[in-house]
Amino acid sequence: MKALVVIPTYNESMNIEVMLRAVRRHAPQAVILVVDDGSPDGTAEIAEAVEAELGSIHVLRRSEKSGLGSAYRAGFAWGLREGFDALVEIDADFSHDPGALPEMFAAAESGADVVIGSRYVPGGSIPDWSWHRKMLSRSGNRYASMMLRLKVADSTAGYRIYQRGLLERIDYSTVRADGYGFQIEMTYRSRQANAVISEVPISFVDRERGQSKMSSSIIVEALWLVTVWGIQRLFGRAWRPNGVVSTVR
Repeated sequence: MKALVVIPTYNESMNIEVMLRAVRRHAPQAVILVVDDGSPDGTAEIAEAVEAELGSIHVLRRSEKSGLGSAYRAGFAWGLREGFDALVEIDADFSHDPGALPEMFAAAESGADVVIGSRYVPGGSIPDWSWHRKMLSRSGNRYASMMLRLKVADSTAGYRIYQRGLLERIDYSTVRADGYGFQIEMTYRSRQANAVISEVPISFVDRERGQSKMSSSIIVEALWLVTVWGIQRLFGRAWRPNGVVSTVR
């Protein structure tokens, strides 16, 4: 399996070198693509310096901060053009443990179209979160799963592997949501395309260095979109793999 690990970055100079070395250690067969949104702190330059030492690391420079969803769409497009079979999403801040990559790749090689690094399946955990933050996250996931019939415990998770064939079927380039909304919509489209979805337990931790990019507006966007998609589904209109809106059975 020819795999590309896509790492979106904006001002991750404190994390990027250590993350690149960790990904290489746990997934030595993978190529890495850093999608940098014009970081003024030199993130792209650090990644290029590590590439000169380790090799098989590419930096896709973008002129401005354009959001997580946009970064992944750009990374997927690059990877598909270059002939990769599996495309990995992972954050640069170590909230996603690169040590889980071997188990996630094993699930992909066993036939899963989508592999989700999940906090909410047996063995998964969020050790550093307060009870009310965990409750909010779990409630959001349950709401999305109920409204969209996702049958997934962690639809907002951003640690994933997508198989090439599925990305080509679901027309990922037309997904416009960002943050949590991007992950939910990708899950929804994957489910509508009858994808095999596997969840691998992970331990999720908050970043220790650098500033979080998450905002309340991203959470509100996700909840609004889930509600809209859920209403469309209930009234018999939903996205289909051929890109049209059609009757839901």
